[in-house]
Amino acid sequence: MAPATVATVRRFNRAVGETIGITSDRFLGRKRPPGESRLLWEIGETGADVVALRQRLALDSGYVSRVLQSLARRGLVRIGVKRTDRRVRRATLTRSGRAERRFLDRQSNAVAARVLERLTVRQRQRLVSAMSDVERLLRISAVRFVVVDPRSPDAQFCLREYFQELDRRFDAGFDPARSIPADPDELRRPAGMLVLAYVRDSPVACGALKFHARAPAELKRMWVAPDFRGFGVAERLLAELERRATRAGARRVRLETNAALREAIALYRRCGYVEVAPFNDEPYAHHWFEKRLRDKTSSIEIPRPNRVSIAPIAAKPHDT
Repeated sequence: MAPATVATVRRFNRAVGETIGITSDRFLGRKRPPGESRLLWEIGETGADVVALRQRLALDSGYVSRVLQSLARRGLVRIGVKRTDRRVRRATLTRSGRAERRFLDRQSNAVAARVLERLTVRQRQRLVSAMSDVERLLRISAVRFVVVDPRSPDAQFCLREYFQELDRRFDAGFDPARSIPADPDELRRPAGMLVLAYVRDSPVACGALKFHARAPAELKRMWVAPDFRGFGVAERLLAELERRATRAGARRVRLETNAALREAIALYRRCGYVEVAPFNDEPYAHHWFEKRLRDKTSSIEIPRPNRVSIAPIAAKPHDT
């Protein structure tokens, strides 16, 4: 990473910290560390599982425990167990804690208003637009990939969104029953896998692989949530799937896609996928692509003929 680039990010971080007063010992008008105020806000009016708080904020379990104990001693938080699973610790706000959270909300609004009121209308618009881009990019930098069970709630959510988008975009709609299947058993190891991309604890993209012994792997069920398109999530997901296919022994991956998914087609070509003759009878496909995978340890292409490569959906969903 270029030193000048790193320096710019650090300078931006300092500017933000100074602007919102995070360097003060009275953050948002309260004499407590910013981390405690943040945790109060994240617990929210309905409470939160402690493990979810750790995951959402990417915090060490010991640190979270210490902060919660501090807040509990002040009468702001109550630590108990979840009603539906007594093995899970759950944090809820007391009456004083809910009042404190409302106070912090008012103080945060006041800080934001002070920043904006010093600018012209045009400058406010530029700042808010830039902040929206920065927020999304920072979230994308925190994307993590997880292999999940295809019947899990998060997997089912992504697959539903994927099918619904195909149905909206295809000229004649989309019926999964007519398409070449990718059933749950085909998306579990060793037959295949389903990979979800998470930002914090929310799934924002999915992609699947089907393995066929010495034949090419297939890329299936590629989808990216609309709010995360155009920021490189699809490229990262594609690279992750290619890496996992290589580790599974595939020499190539292949995919088929519909002509309506122009953004996906552009992504595949940009990432080295080559259009080939049809290799299946998928009724919704107009284009078939392959890519030869590279051995990541040697950076040399695996010299295996007739293996195919597939890619994920770019700014839009893609394959069937």
